[in-house]
Amino acid sequence: MADQLIRATAADGGIRAVGAITTRLTEEARQRHGLSYVATAALGRTMTAGLLFASSMKRPESRVNIRIKGNGPLNGLLVDAGLDGTVRGYVGNPAIELPPNPQGKLDVGGAVGRDGYVYVVRDVGYGYPYSSTVELISGEIGDDLTHYLVTSEQTPSALILGVFVEASGVTAAGGLLIQILPKAAQDDALIDLLESRIGSLAGFTPLLQANKTLPDIFNQLLGDLGLTIMPEVQMLRFNCGCSYDRALGALKLFSPEELQDMIEKDNGAEATCDFCGEVYKASSEQLAQLIGELHAESGS
Repeated sequence: MADQLIRATAADGGIRAVGAITTRLTEEARQRHGLSYVATAALGRTMTAGLLFASSMKRPESRVNIRIKGNGPLNGLLVDAGLDGTVRGYVGNPAIELPPNPQGKLDVGGAVGRDGYVYVVRDVGYGYPYSSTVELISGEIGDDLTHYLVTSEQTPSALILGVFVEASGVTAAGGLLIQILPKAAQDDALIDLLESRIGSLAGFTPLLQANKTLPDIFNQLLGDLGLTIMPEVQMLRFNCGCSYDRALGALKLFSPEELQDMIEKDNGAEATCDFCGEVYKASSEQLAQLIGELHAESGS
């Protein structure tokens, strides 16, 4: 099933629901960064959450950054996701692996760490980005980002994230975000019903493994509550805006003396994009050209 995002409403507009399948883009991230099982789960969950968060923004260029920094051996992670359906991200320690947790599942909480912070920056496409910080509560990412939505954005929310990875790679990944909007926020019976139904789910990836589509999942949870599924199906993909020209431009941040040192000691330079793992190489001749450009710009 292709990576995709679908939106829906229910309860006369009192409930907003967004679902995403992110299997292929999570597998691409795993391959690009050489991620372990637990690192794949951590990054895949956060990339899915980033896309779900960005889905409610308005301007095409809007983006969400999620940085999670805990005291665990994963050494943090960063995700950048856009309303356009693109996402990228990386973890600090891609090779870290841990034994399963007491429930027999990947120990994402142990890898991330339970002491630390979630940082969310929303760039709405104009003015200053909106940023917010909350403390980690479990390191499992889904719980922590739900806590962010409730405390920082003051929106009652349920966030379900899942990544299933085996020796062959990622076979199922995605998530679901359900939010109670102000017009239904006082309906305690509705909230209790949703909590009961969401609590009965074994997780998100088991639904995908049972060949459930996003509309199937929406119907299971909200079908009797005036569900309206939006017709647009948005395609999702891993995408990084880095380029060879940008890499060369970044080298101009070095002084002519530092660039000359690279020529003499390394016969060139090499830069790796943190977000996608792409490697860019500059030859001695290109570095010499940059030195000339820096001298020309400085008038020396």
